[in-house]
Amino acid sequence: MLEALRNALKAKELKSRLLFTLMMIFVFRIGAHIPVPGINLARMEELIKSGTILGFFDVISGGAFKKFTIFAMSITPYINASIIMQLLTVVIPYLEKLAKEGEEGRRKITEYVRYGTVILAFIQGFFMAIGLKSALNNPGILTYLYVAITLTAGTAFLMWLGEQITEKGIGNGISLIIFAGIVSRIPGSIKNIIDYVSAGTANILNVLILAVIAVAAIYAVVAVNEAQRRIPVQYAKRVVGRRVYGGQSTHLPIKVNQAGVIPIIFASSLLMFPITIAGWFPQNSFAQWVLKYFGWGSVINTILYALLIIGFTYFYTAIIMNPLDIAENLKKYGGFIPGIRPGRPTAEYIDKVMSRVTFAGAVFLAFIAILPNIVMAIARIPNVTFGGTALLIVVGVALDTMKQLESYLLMRHYQGFIK
Repeated sequence: MLEALRNALKAKELKSRLLFTLMMIFVFRIGAHIPVPGINLARMEELIKSGTILGFFDVISGGAFKKFTIFAMSITPYINASIIMQLLTVVIPYLEKLAKEGEEGRRKITEYVRYGTVILAFIQGFFMAIGLKSALNNPGILTYLYVAITLTAGTAFLMWLGEQITEKGIGNGISLIIFAGIVSRIPGSIKNIIDYVSAGTANILNVLILAVIAVAAIYAVVAVNEAQRRIPVQYAKRVVGRRVYGGQSTHLPIKVNQAGVIPIIFASSLLMFPITIAGWFPQNSFAQWVLKYFGWGSVINTILYALLIIGFTYFYTAIIMNPLDIAENLKKYGGFIPGIRPGRPTAEYIDKVMSRVTFAGAVFLAFIAILPNIVMAIARIPNVTFGGTALLIVVGVALDTMKQLESYLLMRHYQGFIK
């Protein structure tokens, strides 16, 4: 590992890209400590600890939401805009046509995502300001607009920062910003565990159990992220002029975790919304009933959470991978699956394999998502923040960035990180 790191620093272009990425992350972390004026931070911390969707925002933003800084919304509106655009690409023919036009079409879709990000950020910031009016020093329409514009500007700057990292640095910039925010919470979590041990709230055995579960979870996430079902594909020989094309054997990879962390984001947002609304009416009897039986960590909430994740995994996988399109592309280029007729039979076979593989990935995602509840029950250490969604994001981004570094090193005939 150290030798590979030295090799990375020897390549001038790679070194400059690494330094640029670190500098942009440093800028992000500075902005994560600049609060929006007019906020009661003590009240904000109380709202974050109340177990609503605000806690999820705080994890994604790397603690910036709790301090209500200019980066409080992090890159969440960009993620939402990207997901919405992916869904619209399936149902709107014009967008579907753009997606198939190559680089020019993707550039146009990216432009639409940027506009959508700004619009969603302003709407989210405005309603967030209204929902957090108890934490504002001078609540009113002008204050709401001021907070919304400030948060929108912060999100737009982060979007630009992420694109700069992608273009001039290493890895996917948007993913690395989320990664940096989550990782920045680790020292605080370690300090909390040390404080719990010192105060007698937890003992060394609890900490060891937590460490073992964390290592096992990281190993499982890496294994599932890299796992894939390879469907053999054979290409027929074609004679064009004096040249012979095709004739080789390859495979069609079907990833176990094809949907990534998106189903968890969908499910948590859907479940947290009514809980957050109910939290705004503490005196209402129906709101109290919702909080009691559907509150975060309750049995009903956990079961619904797992079922929604499984459902959204199938839904999102079906959107990003269309067996009919795959079968048509194979047929177009002279490819076929041995023993399966081209066309619809191939699409049905691919769909059958995808359904089985997706089930394993969906169950795994559901388990990882409810892992913090299991950890708190077994290790009995409260406020375990580095679990579930955060774990999937951190491991996934780390693997993708390492693979990109690996490709840069191999291009320059150096031995990479992965052997």
